[in-house]
Amino acid sequence: MTVNLIFKIAAVGILISILSQVLKHSGREEMSFLTSFAGLILVLSWILPYIYDLFQTVKRLFAL
Repeated sequence: MTVNLIFKIAAVGILISILSQVLKHSGREEMSFLTSFAGLILVLSWILPYIYDLFQTVKRLFAL
């Protein structure tokens, strides 16, 4: 995992939280939820290969 990925996740988190608050205060709770959900899916798509590698490493460790 690189530091660049951590910074990208932090940037997405900050942007999504600001956008979510703006949408909530303007009365668009549904759009706020969808924005948060889209941010979650985006970050999970970035992290999923690392989670897969983790499970493969654990599998190889216990396959002795």
